[in-house]
Amino acid sequence: PVRFAMLGDSTAAGQGVHRARQTPAALLASGLAAVAERPVDLRNVALPGAQSDDLDRQVSLILSDASWVPDVCVIMIGANDVTHRMPPTRSVRHLSSAVRRLRTAGSEVVVGTCPDLGTVENVYQPLRWLARRVSRQLAAAQTIGVVEQGGRTVSLGDLLGPEFAAHPRELFGPDRYHPSAEGYATAAMAVLPTLCAALGLWPEEDRPDVSRREGFLPVARAAAQAASEGGTEVTAAMPTGPRGPWALLKRRRRRRIHTPTPSPLPH
Repeated sequence: PVRFAMLGDSTAAGQGVHRARQTPAALLASGLAAVAERPVDLRNVALPGAQSDDLDRQVSLILSDASWVPDVCVIMIGANDVTHRMPPTRSVRHLSSAVRRLRTAGSEVVVGTCPDLGTVENVYQPLRWLARRVSRQLAAAQTIGVVEQGGRTVSLGDLLGPEFAAHPRELFGPDRYHPSAEGYATAAMAVLPTLCAALGLWPEEDRPDVSRREGFLPVARAAAQAASEGGTEVTAAMPTGPRGPWALLKRRRRRRIHTPTPSPLPH
């Protein structure tokens, strides 16, 4: 099987959903199994409330079993660093160290960078503007630190911030802070292509454009999105995964049809 580890904070743990299969780790494992056509062995050590300085403990947990070295790890971290005012340099130092340890052990690493806390409804102006600014600054610094250590990043704030801001009732849970099941599925959809590409399972040229809300997702959800928006293509992407069939959702760019100018009739 593919060995997959999840690390991070409440977002990685899936806090707020009632079923394990709705957590980002389970959704990503299901999608990865469908793409790889292999079972996935998932271990999740994410801790709600964790800051980046907890990653050292989490990495030690993952690497404590010498017979189980993950093929790939996903880390989602940063929101609590912002709310607890951890200096960005310290935050990134802890994250970089975690990525370096995992890469040295032989694991691929994908990091979902700090989400946009400016989309949280319970945060009011001017704090909302400040939260957005600090979140983005941390995400940018995280990206540099992760890439320098040989990892990959997915910018959750840039990709999902506008969508969460536009649909807060659907994408946030009852506490209006943590994502809903739909919100977690949206985040997982953004991370999955990079997760698969890290393992060489998804050719770079075939990856969907997540900035256009394209992605690999359960077929029922793809169908619902396609029904609400014209010009959206749904294709059976891979064999059925453990939690049902998956589909590739692509939004075809509309192209103007060139109309040739008719040649004048000969006299």
